[in-house]
Amino acid sequence: MNDFTYHNPVRVHFGKNAMDKLPGELARVGKKVLLVYGGGSIHRTGLYDRIMTMLRDAGKEVFEVSGVMPNPRTEKVYEGIELCKANGVEFILAVGGGSVVDCSKAIALGSCTDKDFWKTFFVDWEPAERAIPLGVVLTMPATGSEMDKSAVITNWATGEKNSYDSELEFAQFSILDPTVTYTLPPAQMANGIVDTMSHIFELYFSPPDGENVTDYLAEGLMRAVISAARTAVKEPTNYEARAALMWSSSFALCGMLNNGKKTDWCSHCIEHPLSAVYDVAHGAGLAVIHPAYMEYTRHLAPGRYARFAREVWHVDPAGKTEEEVCKEGIRCVREFFRELGAPATLTELGIPEPDFDRLVDLTDLGSYGYQPLTREDVYAILRMAR
Repeated sequence: MNDFTYHNPVRVHFGKNAMDKLPGELARVGKKVLLVYGGGSIHRTGLYDRIMTMLRDAGKEVFEVSGVMPNPRTEKVYEGIELCKANGVEFILAVGGGSVVDCSKAIALGSCTDKDFWKTFFVDWEPAERAIPLGVVLTMPATGSEMDKSAVITNWATGEKNSYDSELEFAQFSILDPTVTYTLPPAQMANGIVDTMSHIFELYFSPPDGENVTDYLAEGLMRAVISAARTAVKEPTNYEARAALMWSSSFALCGMLNNGKKTDWCSHCIEHPLSAVYDVAHGAGLAVIHPAYMEYTRHLAPGRYARFAREVWHVDPAGKTEEEVCKEGIRCVREFFRELGAPATLTELGIPEPDFDRLVDLTDLGSYGYQPLTREDVYAILRMAR
């Protein structure tokens, strides 16, 4: 394992009664609170009314940013920054999935600088000095943003989808109640499961590949997600399955599975332009890109892909070559994503081959995983994903 430093300050309240912890958390924060959320689901489920009652009982003055979209855009961040600066907001409460949390993190950073948040942090990656503290009430397991120090924002005007990392983006607390996910539409649930698996893939398929604790944790988590997903698809209100999915998505990016690993993120780099240009749901894009990326790169780490097939999918290696075992593991990934109802090709997403030039231009070609990406690599992967 490589050397590492691990730190995660997020206080997590998990379970059926996790929301009962919110009043105590609110008692610790400032009076002026910005509530950030997405569409109408928290109104339909009654979660909005419940949280507003808690905020009023805690004596908070509440401001709101609503309508955060699945790929959170710069305009929503600017809206939040303006509200925070005009009203002296002291705390941000994000109620939603990863898009809402990421938007809230960007608002928290941008509200504490006179510079343009997008250029300063998401283009130039300048170090942040201050941020408004925030908390999370999670409604959709997927991105793991409730326990990590990263945010991803889309600039629709330029077709860019960029990330920014800072320890100032850690939430003070995250409330995880699996029961709030019972009403998630099947497509959203599928996208969240794919996103969770893809995050684990990005960490697991990277050097070093020797025996280490981190990889054993990743293999166990992948098996847990697969089992829970298959149950949740058939039984949407199965608490144990929903709980496993919610905790798995958080644990995947809490930093524990990064420890001692280089990590990859190439598939995410290729998918981001799909979301930024076509507004493709992130999980749907990963369902198409990640299996193609695996197929394209399996020759770089055949032993790792063969181990993945054996330990995660229980592929029997008897009578098979290592290459055949590798291919079988990747086939299992494709079939699992399709089993969830996720798309399998760029054609299904409405992305034509003539647009590949622009997608390649927008792809981050940094040094990741087993070897850096080249433009030719990205073209080849996109063609494999047609």
